Amino acid sequence: MLKINDLHASVEGKAILRGINFEVNPGEVHAIMGPNGSGKSTLASVIAGKEEYEVVKGEILLEGEDIEELAAEERAHKGVFLSFQYPVEIPGVSVTNFIKTAINETRKAKGLNDMPAKEMLKLIREKSELLEIDRKFLSRSLNEGFSGGEKKRNEIFQMAMLEPKLAILDETDSGLDIDALRIVANGVNKLKSKDNAVIVITHYQRLLDYIVPDFVHVLYNGRIVKSGTKELAHELEEKGYDWIKEEVNA
Repeated sequence: MLKINDLHASVEGKAILRGINFEVNPGEVHAIMGPNGSGKSTLASVIAGKEEYEVVKGEILLEGEDIEELAAEERAHKGVFLSFQYPVEIPGVSVTNFIKTAINETRKAKGLNDMPAKEMLKLIREKSELLEIDRKFLSRSLNEGFSGGEKKRNEIFQMAMLEPKLAILDETDSGLDIDALRIVANGVNKLKSKDNAVIVITHYQRLLDYIVPDFVHVLYNGRIVKSGTKELAHELEEKGYDWIKEEVNA
């Protein structure tokens, strides 16, 4: 699904990623953890193709295709989805209209016609029921006046509608209370399948109680310095990140 080889990336001339090697197969959930400033969100942004990040060296392969030269929207059309840590508000554009536009743009990129209105409404109904989303919520302006939990739930709804091959959740637990965390995690778990993959970027272990990863990777100073199973996340929760730093610097 995703293969990253010797990835080096910088922003405004400052090196952030310093040789990432990483592979995600269909059906897998990978968690990326690490202290602040270790490069977690940069890695997510580079995979998604955000313009302000420069790939200095290395390659990003999606299903065997090098996507490094593709713009963010082209990567999205190929099935890469990034949930933002701080989703933007778009006044005057409803959740439903935003998602209709996103779906039809992806279809257009694949040479398909717009999804018929009846089919679109059926899909919206199915996915909103799956994620326990009130239909009134869908007529509100995108993220305007939304609580943190509502913003994150809306992003999981977008993910459900777009059905990406690779979903990257960048600190989606940031600012969520325990109930909102469960709702978001429940949505992600319902959307997992043998044909897609999920990368969860988080600072804390608590999200991983709900979205159980197959693999956990620790990012430190722009490199993956340790990988393991979900038990590694529990170890980090108990010991913090200092022992990782000590190991690396020993």
